[in-house]
Amino acid sequence: MPTLSFADARATVLREVRNAGFLPPIESVPLRQAHLRILAEDIAADRDLPPFHRSVRDGFAVRAADLPGTFQIIGEVAAGAVFPSTVTSGTAVEIMTGAPMPEGADCVVMIEHCTVSGDTVTTDRIMTPGTHIAPRGCEALQGTPLLAAGSRIDYPAIALLASTGHPTVQVYRKPRVAILATGNEIVEVDQTPAPQQIRNSNAQSLAAQVERAGGEAVILPIAPDTEPETRALIEQGLQADLLVLSGGVSAGKYDVVEPAFAALGAEFFFDRVRIQPGQPLVFGRAQGKFFFGLPGNPASTMVTFEIFARAAIELLSGATDAPLYLTLAKLTQPFHHKPGLTRFLPAILSCTEVTPVAWQGSGDVPSLCLANAYMVVDSDQADYTAGDLIPVLLK
Repeated sequence: MPTLSFADARATVLREVRNAGFLPPIESVPLRQAHLRILAEDIAADRDLPPFHRSVRDGFAVRAADLPGTFQIIGEVAAGAVFPSTVTSGTAVEIMTGAPMPEGADCVVMIEHCTVSGDTVTTDRIMTPGTHIAPRGCEALQGTPLLAAGSRIDYPAIALLASTGHPTVQVYRKPRVAILATGNEIVEVDQTPAPQQIRNSNAQSLAAQVERAGGEAVILPIAPDTEPETRALIEQGLQADLLVLSGGVSAGKYDVVEPAFAALGAEFFFDRVRIQPGQPLVFGRAQGKFFFGLPGNPASTMVTFEIFARAAIELLSGATDAPLYLTLAKLTQPFHHKPGLTRFLPAILSCTEVTPVAWQGSGDVPSLCLANAYMVVDSDQADYTAGDLIPVLLK
């Protein structure tokens, strides 16, 4: 199969998963459990927001036509209260932020611009009607669509759901993602490895990434480097909504993942991408389920999950989109790489500046732990100087 560019490979994942038209079942959850879930219903304003003309400053509610001047203070109104009378010419009501405007008043003079003496207040300000007032319905009129099905419920959305009277909310069920680590050299985390062995860290980090992406992780037993045993575990993993494997996708004698999938009649969309880390990378579909075969080195596994598999999980969660959020930052030092590959390299992002982290290749987990981002190095640009802008992907 042809080796794809990073952009083409990601576009392939988005296209194929979208075209599959998968939509998870809907469930109802308490609002406190809805954070970061995918909304399965449209939400509209149940009343005007705000439901009254609201003061946005502490001060005095007056008539703009009377300014500047001295006013008789006839009372006060706090948030949650209603002033029972009407503001007339030459009168003022002390008002707090968030309180409803009294009848007759059409602006608020900030307390900082007033001089109070006994039961009178004086100001030299000139204002127009509506100053320091949020008019009724300025945020949304009753019935206005506010949140659409398929959007992720972040903390502002939690506030909006609460303010529109949703103690429970309809969300899409989290997709089940099976995780299968492969390799004779791998042992479980609670085992003591021999000198030539390593613990199964990939399955644990992938489970954390799956759950952060909105999925439910299911870790399968380790697959040895034999095709029949790997194939049997793949079939087990295909019972989930998505299967993610690590290891066994290169061209070595014991890399049996692709042959195992081929024996199951899998359709392959790509098996190599021009990126580092993670060039050998398989994406396909078998028995109606999508799968990713990620490289086995930890950094390769983590990076390729973030830029490819995460998008698939988000779409399988019912999300309408799965953007890759990149920002630009200034390099703090010169940087050189061999062109030809798009590289995702560990870095530390601090405000608007980014510094590469020295690392020893795609097995260097300690260096990854020092980083909070990945520099995205252009495949066509060999040299960068200090101060150059470079795309950055948060870790």
